[in-house]
Amino acid sequence: MTTLLPADTAMGAVTLSVADLERSLRYYQQQIGLALQQREQRSATLGAGERPLLRLVEQPGAQHIQRATGLYHFALRVPSRRELARVIDHFIKQRTPVDGASDHTVSEALYLSDPDGHGIEIYRDRPRSDWYSPDGTFLMNTMSLDVPGIMAELGEPAPAWVGLHPETDMGHVHLQVANIPAAEQFYLGVLGFERMVNMGSASFVSAGGYHHHLGMNTWAGVGAPAPPSQAARLLNYEIYLPTQAALLSLIDQVRAAEVPISETEIGWAVHDPSQNMIVLRAT
Repeated sequence: MTTLLPADTAMGAVTLSVADLERSLRYYQQQIGLALQQREQRSATLGAGERPLLRLVEQPGAQHIQRATGLYHFALRVPSRRELARVIDHFIKQRTPVDGASDHTVSEALYLSDPDGHGIEIYRDRPRSDWYSPDGTFLMNTMSLDVPGIMAELGEPAPAWVGLHPETDMGHVHLQVANIPAAEQFYLGVLGFERMVNMGSASFVSAGGYHHHLGMNTWAGVGAPAPPSQAARLLNYEIYLPTQAALLSLIDQVRAAEVPISETEIGWAVHDPSQNMIVLRAT
């Protein structure tokens, strides 16, 4: 029997390959509001406050691939509706292109794409009490975003932009996978997430009743291949266990399922059935 992940399991940094590191750094610092935390010749780490959220690895010539597994988007969670309003205000002033904006009942979200085509979501959560109907049905929808209502949170004048709030974290990661049943068997049956909702071509899973730590979809096509090595792509994403004991227990669970897992310099590496690499770490 699979042991469920601890309720305070959390998502960590996402690592992406990009064609031009300088171009990506300009975008993520100036447009998105992340801060540069560490820089090397061909790689960089960005975050909010002291928390690393995004690692970029330069791969000259890398190109976005449409039909492949990997990243659909990574989702930066700001701590309040007012902070989401500050982000919108900044995007307006910077003329930052936005791909979409939605009210998902559980959250309010903006969607963007970086210069390499990597998807980004910036969102704020509603209180958990708003995620369920009176009869206990979990509510997760896609409706129009009330931008005027959000912007009313700012007051006059709008506060000066100094980047994303330091409490911004990685709320969730949304993946493109080859097959939903196989992905669920791994994320539920091996890692110990719980299903929140399965929409057929998409599934959303979490630890501790969160609306989702992971989304998975087959919108690139059932059976989509892993991206080629020369693509701008997801290299890995992190899952943080709350204690070393919880991490060791999960490693044992993965091994018991006869899924390959190995210790690396950055944590314990395991691949899902679509070859998305997960790095397991303890906080």
